[in-house]
Amino acid sequence: MYSFKEQNMCRYENLLKKQGYKFIGGIDEVGRGALAGPVVAACVILNPDNIPEGIADSKKLSAKVRESLCKKIEDSSVSIGIGVVGPEIIDEINIYNATKKAMMLAVDNMKLKPDYLLIDAVKLEGLPIAGLSIIKGEDKSVSIAAASIVAKVYRDNLLKDLSYTFPHYDFKNNKGYGTVKHKQALIKYGPSEVHRYTYKPVAEAFKLWKLKN
Repeated sequence: MYSFKEQNMCRYENLLKKQGYKFIGGIDEVGRGALAGPVVAACVILNPDNIPEGIADSKKLSAKVRESLCKKIEDSSVSIGIGVVGPEIIDEINIYNATKKAMMLAVDNMKLKPDYLLIDAVKLEGLPIAGLSIIKGEDKSVSIAAASIVAKVYRDNLLKDLSYTFPHYDFKNNKGYGTVKHKQALIKYGPSEVHRYTYKPVAEAFKLWKLKN
């Protein structure tokens, strides 16, 4: 059974354990609302006997705590997979479908596949694995919360790297989200190749930039 300080976050996992499932994967994504960069999903199978203390919804943790917990999760988990879908695909198939694609890629990229999936909010069709979609799953499942941390740290590092290639947009600080400084840079310099052109703020900034140039 799952051993964790916040036992209410293990109720789904422990119920599934009682039903005979061995490898329970939690899935979450990050980056749906960003104006630039990819959407990233993670799938994590925790070791029920070695769950790092402090796991919670990544949005409720500081960057320093997230990074520390991510390392502990990576070191202690049974299996982890990451799925990345870039902005050009997001523009092509829309963010909801891109999110599902990233989640399915995360499962595909695992060395050991889950026999049950706990998924944050999204319903995944086409996977030969049983699963349950849970609204606000990061607050209700330790596995989903762990996945939220891994996905967030992975994506943040990608955006930090992109900030060197595209220094005008302050990606290292805003992680691609629509801050005032980011939107001002979009109008001044125009969108880059890593922006999502189907997102309204990017499309509007692109029109203004073209008028100016």
